Amino acid sequence: MKGIKKSLTEEYLYLDFSHQIEGCIFPLHTSVTLFLLSYCDCKIFKVCLVPTGESTDISLKNVVPQDVEVQIISRQELPPIVQNCCLPAIVEKPDNFCRAGLAVVLRHIIQKSYEADPSKKEILELLGFKKTCLKACAEVSQWTRLCELTIPLAIENFLRESSDQHPAIPAEILQLEKKLSEPVRVHNDDKLRRQKLKQQKAAGVGPSLAKEKAMGKVHIQETSQELDSTSENLELKVAFSKLTVQEEPAATNREPPHIRKAKASDLPPLEHVFAEGLYFTLADIVLLPCIHHFLVIICKKLSEKLIEFPLLAAWYQRIQEVPRVKTAASQCGIQFLRLPELLTTSNEQDSNLSEVPGVEEQNDASFIGGPRPTMTKLMEKGIEVMFSPHPCPAWTLDWNSLPAAVSPKEGARVGDYGASLQALLTFWKCLITMLILKLKILLMNSKMSSDRALRKQQQLNNLVYIVTNQAKPGDRIVDFCSGGGHVGIVLAHMLPSCQVTLIENKELSLIRAKKRSDELGLSNIWFIQANMEYFTGMFNIGVALHACGVATDMVIEHCINTRASFVTCPCCYGFIQNTSKFHFPKSEQFKKTLSYKEHMILCRFADQTAVQLPPQRRLIGKQCMCLVDLDRARAAEERGYCVQVISMEPESCSPKNNMIVGVPI
Repeated sequence: MKGIKKSLTEEYLYLDFSHQIEGCIFPLHTSVTLFLLSYCDCKIFKVCLVPTGESTDISLKNVVPQDVEVQIISRQELPPIVQNCCLPAIVEKPDNFCRAGLAVVLRHIIQKSYEADPSKKEILELLGFKKTCLKACAEVSQWTRLCELTIPLAIENFLRESSDQHPAIPAEILQLEKKLSEPVRVHNDDKLRRQKLKQQKAAGVGPSLAKEKAMGKVHIQETSQELDSTSENLELKVAFSKLTVQEEPAATNREPPHIRKAKASDLPPLEHVFAEGLYFTLADIVLLPCIHHFLVIICKKLSEKLIEFPLLAAWYQRIQEVPRVKTAASQCGIQFLRLPELLTTSNEQDSNLSEVPGVEEQNDASFIGGPRPTMTKLMEKGIEVMFSPHPCPAWTLDWNSLPAAVSPKEGARVGDYGASLQALLTFWKCLITMLILKLKILLMNSKMSSDRALRKQQQLNNLVYIVTNQAKPGDRIVDFCSGGGHVGIVLAHMLPSCQVTLIENKELSLIRAKKRSDELGLSNIWFIQANMEYFTGMFNIGVALHACGVATDMVIEHCINTRASFVTCPCCYGFIQNTSKFHFPKSEQFKKTLSYKEHMILCRFADQTAVQLPPQRRLIGKQCMCLVDLDRARAAEERGYCVQVISMEPESCSPKNNMIVGVPI
């Protein structure tokens, strides 16, 4: 019985293996994952290395923790769901729930390690404040992108080029050095900065001098050392109190009046102890193997360049003081370097690095704000608000005949339960009058949830009709940004001969979707927790209901690259902005007419469609929404698609009621 229970909870971790150099497994994503396993002392996963070449003769001596059992398998032996994803990936038994991508996999390892031994609270602290470290997808978060994608890839390229006489320093390393020079922001920022001001006053250090150091303008060794010791008294004490899972040091006495009354602008900034600020997090785990191998080459071949990275060198030295880091590094073949102490210097040389590539503002002298001039400009070029007719506005699923777990009301019930539980928890803290008020609110929320469920059914009617009329037996359908699976579960139930895959970054939403699927006994459905760029499988139809901002553009791009049809309902137009992959406007027709600023005006006003707004304002919002989606449609048409922008029926089903439907020609 014991063995049976274990088999039901087995999880397999699949890692790429391309080659091995001087105690480092490549790709670096694999080295990072093995380092975290060692740091967490995690033995709950069965680890499988997947060679990217033909050779399976792999020596793992001194690069894999001794107590981690590793199996070598071919790519053909991977479970089918994993063959559709980039590695690293983790799969639960049975093989229909997969977690893919470095950040998602690492966060899951941390969570499972803590669940296996809740006494190791410091492991959970790796997820940072509110447990959000590297949670945002790389397309949205520049920091996640830097840690998860660009730095590992840049270091791999740098190591490949290291045989050259003078390999170029990766721009991403300069960007990280600049990041470490920026003031730190934490949730108790004001309190800690006042404590630091008190320490500086006691040490006789003026705040103006401290500010100059933070800006990289202090080069005098004595002054620098004096300031460093002052900051270490606070920043390091706070940082290492977290590592030993103690409360942050609090002042025993009330701060003196001159400290309490100091203006926020006069408070000294907090400086980086670790990559994200004061606390040791998953970001440090990811960066350590990468930066170590970068510094190995620097010290061997470009030692004169080391002076350009004083903050990175200081971080590298400091991270070795973290409990268990040296042990974990040793088990993974990382032998730390001894670096000379470097003075902090100005970062002027990399001030031209952009934190957010592609989000530059355009200086357009002819620019006039507001949506009306922009729409007029488009009309003068023959571009007007235009919707295609709805193919079947009155069509609806017979929701009453469907199993309960298919209906979005199932998701609404979860919300009602949460609201009720919250009301019960607050019962003991409220007076009788407050209880009555809470009950009234509960009743109101119950009605709102029912209304939301009805609107969700209406939204699904629109998407399901179009998908079911396009789908053929054997088709693969992907529900991107699936959330709790409202779209994907309906499609899997309605189209049993099709394979449906749900892709979602939020773990709890996907777990809830899987629970509903299990209740229905669906066998044609997969669940992948990942950013959509980690999904590499072929498919025939992509669907996305209310994918926020550029997520809609990512879905359309994914479909175009696979030559799949797409049915998308955009949302959060105000979040649209230029990214490393997308620049707006997208279509040649719109680019010739609108600047980036003018397009952003349309995006901002496209969000003004809420029912509480005046009718005229909502109308302008709807028109702006259509124009933004027409630009998306024209861009897809330029790449060989027939595209329609359709308004959902009834329009009251959602303030964001546009559908962009594309079919490859």
